[in-house]
Amino acid sequence: MRLDHPVFTNVDAARAHLEAQRWPNGPVCPHCGNVDQAKITAMQGKAHRPGLYNCKECREQFSVTVGTVFERSKIALNVWMLATFLLSSSKKGMSAHQLHRMLGVTYKTAWFMAHRIREAMAPLKSETGPLGGEGKIVEADTTYIGGKEKNKHAGKRDGKAIGGMGKQIVHTLVERGGHARSHHIANVTGDTLRPILFTQVDRKSSLMTDTAGGYHRLGKEFARHETVDHGADEYVRGDAYSNTVEGYFSILKRGIIGIYHHVSEAHLMRYLAEFDFRYNHRSALKISDTERTDAALAGIGGKRLTYRRIGEGANA
Repeated sequence: MRLDHPVFTNVDAARAHLEAQRWPNGPVCPHCGNVDQAKITAMQGKAHRPGLYNCKECREQFSVTVGTVFERSKIALNVWMLATFLLSSSKKGMSAHQLHRMLGVTYKTAWFMAHRIREAMAPLKSETGPLGGEGKIVEADTTYIGGKEKNKHAGKRDGKAIGGMGKQIVHTLVERGGHARSHHIANVTGDTLRPILFTQVDRKSSLMTDTAGGYHRLGKEFARHETVDHGADEYVRGDAYSNTVEGYFSILKRGIIGIYHHVSEAHLMRYLAEFDFRYNHRSALKISDTERTDAALAGIGGKRLTYRRIGEGANA
């Protein structure tokens, strides 16, 4: 879609598009789940806002945004659609400052909108099954998110911090030619990695990792486990490598360093969901910007956020 598309400039066109995405077979009551179109009527007249429906089954009124991350928002629906498109189509993300300039809303509003959209990008239940399978390869690796101690203000440096100390640890699984799944973890130990690997990766898969100790014993549970020793300048040995997941990390870090600059620990998982989503709906999988946006819209239901919940005790 072009940025001057009616979906982004006209509230009625935006509502019609969202209804087509959420209700391909007609309106569905979010209060009682009624799908009988004979018992759902569109409210008519000047006293009712456009897009309002009445359910004769439970006698409740609703619109397409009820029960979604867009519910009770005073922001025009076409502005929400444009924000979703911009965040979905920008490979490394889009800052709240950029959104506030492009959308004509305050920075605080743009920041909150972006977090609501990230919530919509979190995987649906149908997308959380194990990665890999028989004959497939899954790569696993960790990276550290956070600024270097030497770049911090002198009063904020930790003189004892070395390596990844003081940073947040991100663990990512990538199925070659498939999807990525990231987690914010406390440490890289077998106890921490075990529940992630055993629930997120099919045991029939071939697992490719580096030589981190946490993988040694766990790797024996998979059909095949190969490691590469980066410390010895070994990066590829046949089909044993972790370059795919390293490529994912390069996009993640360029986005955080170049676009967001700082991501708080409290909100890191939402940013990971954003980068996972775009990777899982990337152009290499023949998914267009419009299709990626519609995929994000498919996840808005059942994830309503309030400002108090999203902003409690954290800055991002």
